[in-house]
Amino acid sequence: MDCIFCKIASGDLPAFKVFEDERVLAFLDINPGTRGHTLIIPRFHSKDLFALTDADSAAIMAAAQKIAPVLIRETGADGLNLHQSNGEAAGQVIFHYHMHLLPRWHGDSLCSPWTPGTSDSNDLQQFAERISRCITD
Repeated sequence: MDCIFCKIASGDLPAFKVFEDERVLAFLDINPGTRGHTLIIPRFHSKDLFALTDADSAAIMAAAQKIAPVLIRETGADGLNLHQSNGEAAGQVIFHYHMHLLPRWHGDSLCSPWTPGTSDSNDLQQFAERISRCITD
């Protein structure tokens, strides 16, 4: 497999690791959006959220909860964004699931990923009902 994150997880490529366990690896992004920008990946390849196992999903979130407060403390950040993209249209560039932890400061230059739009209450209600009917456990 020619996946850069798989090569990092296997140790074939170097990384500035901040956390690892049997399921996940977290390392600093070499092209950071902000100081302390950290990526969390599953050790085993999953293309995106839709391919991610429940166990890896839980392990990634548990790692984020361990790492985030340390990033805030050690960078002096005012807040933190979690960011994750699925598919080319959503901006995914490396097709191995990864979550970004981005420390944030008031007035920093990092832009929000969208501009808030408007909505219609009736449309929101109908769409919420439609989606909730389709969700299964």
